[in-house]
Amino acid sequence: MKALPRIFLLCHLALGAVSLAHAAPTNASIGAIERAEADKAKSLLEDAVSYLQKNGTDKAFKAFSRRDGEFAQGSYYVYVMGLDGMMVAHGAAPEVLVGTNVTDLRDAAGKPFIREMLDKAATSGSGSVEYRWLNRSNNHVELKTALFTKVDNHVVSVGYYLPRSTEEEAQGMLDKAVAQMKKSGATASYRKFNDPKGAFIRGDLYVFAIGLEDGKYRASGAAPRLVGKNVRDMRDAEGKPLVQEMIALVKEKGSGTVDYVWRNPATNAVEPKHSLVQRVNDVVVGVGYYSKQK
Repeated sequence: MKALPRIFLLCHLALGAVSLAHAAPTNASIGAIERAEADKAKSLLEDAVSYLQKNGTDKAFKAFSRRDGEFAQGSYYVYVMGLDGMMVAHGAAPEVLVGTNVTDLRDAAGKPFIREMLDKAATSGSGSVEYRWLNRSNNHVELKTALFTKVDNHVVSVGYYLPRSTEEEAQGMLDKAVAQMKKSGATASYRKFNDPKGAFIRGDLYVFAIGLEDGKYRASGAAPRLVGKNVRDMRDAEGKPLVQEMIALVKEKGSGTVDYVWRNPATNAVEPKHSLVQRVNDVVVGVGYYSKQK
């Protein structure tokens, strides 16, 4: 058995070489790709489970551990563990992880995510586990989700990265947007905010700007087609008039936070969301972020 303390480092070194070979998509396509990530991972997992059930462990584990095989698709790959935590197949780093007991492997925040996965598999048979892992395509520690299914005495899993930015990251983008407007003016800044290839769309973060008096979008990084649309009466999933609250807040205090619930296009679930907003002349400028549902 290989020494556990080396696993975390070796995982990142080995997986890094694989991830760098498959660069992250451009911002132009990132929105659509984010929405498809979970479905793609689920589809690959279902294919792997079916293959294992039809072909048996020996043939399946060999197929899953081929870096150039059908079960290694860029950042998506299959890995399999025994219920005892022993890795028996891995599509990204078989030479490092196969034959290693990873039960006590922890994520970047110290969470024993493998143990959680094994416990859930033993009791529920299938499910998902969220953890924070280094994404070698951008060298950022990001939220990752592992989908898994128990097949006899093994757990088959496929993971995918799911952008979920922090409040600090959202505030940083808002500060950058406000500085951009003060430097370049409104018109030039709106063009940058609406540019799908620009610096103001990153992961699940984007900038929006709404007129204080007419309630119309000046910019909407997530959906530039909405520019010019009056959204003053827009309400969240619970009926809250969030835009009216944003406008009232910045008129009174200049800046603040508005909490509401919104459908996250990456998860297709209605989740708590928070928009950090600030008044810049005659518009409210904002950046929103999702928080994990409890």
